[in-house]
Amino acid sequence: TIDFLKWKFNASDIDIRSINHAFITEYEFYLRSVRNCNNNSAVKYIKNFGKIIRICLANGWLDKNPFANYKAKVKEVERHFLTEEEIQAVTNKNFRTDRLNQVKDIFLFSCYTGLAYAEVKRLNESHLVIGIDGEKWINIHRLKTATRSSVPLLPFAQAIMDKYKNHPQCLNQGRLLPVLSNQKINSYLKEIADLSGITKELTFHIARHTFATTITLSNGVPIESVSKMLGHKDLKITQHYAKIVDRKVG
Repeated sequence: TIDFLKWKFNASDIDIRSINHAFITEYEFYLRSVRNCNNNSAVKYIKNFGKIIRICLANGWLDKNPFANYKAKVKEVERHFLTEEEIQAVTNKNFRTDRLNQVKDIFLFSCYTGLAYAEVKRLNESHLVIGIDGEKWINIHRLKTATRSSVPLLPFAQAIMDKYKNHPQCLNQGRLLPVLSNQKINSYLKEIADLSGITKELTFHIARHTFATTITLSNGVPIESVSKMLGHKDLKITQHYAKIVDRKVG
């Protein structure tokens, strides 16, 4: 918002009473054109600004709500994920370099745990706990939302951790997996997709979507359980994946 004020008014602050409908539409134009934000990002920034306006209205600092006749709608983003056949194609493929095989393993680990890149990267022994069922679980707080992810450690994911327990990077950093930078991983994943015959644009985050759809919801895991495993704050976020599964069922 401060950048917009500098761009539009050449000022770092303005009187809150000068905020009107035109200000909001110009702010939206700035976000979409100058800052090149997509629809959902622009709507998010404007909604955050709306919170400030609501505080002003509640305190009587504004007489009129400048958002009264303003409407902005979030567009549903299509989430890509791998099917069972595509997971199998990656799993069965043995690549010519250790680095490609390492990235493949880390990606598949995320497919079977639903952990985002930041959590896979910092995963250490303290995040492994014995669950209520007496089996090993991963218990970790998400960096993005500070909510807790609790995921049963499936045998496939355990096997990947066992494979790398003596890897120099794991021993030096006290981590369970040797994770490269997100940029490098995504670069290698493009190559992995080509060699595995997958036409989708493969990124590390697709592994999390794959866990939500192919690994859990498609296999009848209740949506509340999936939401807790993914560390979602709101069930509505998880419902996006349920819609995908419903279409698949249809």
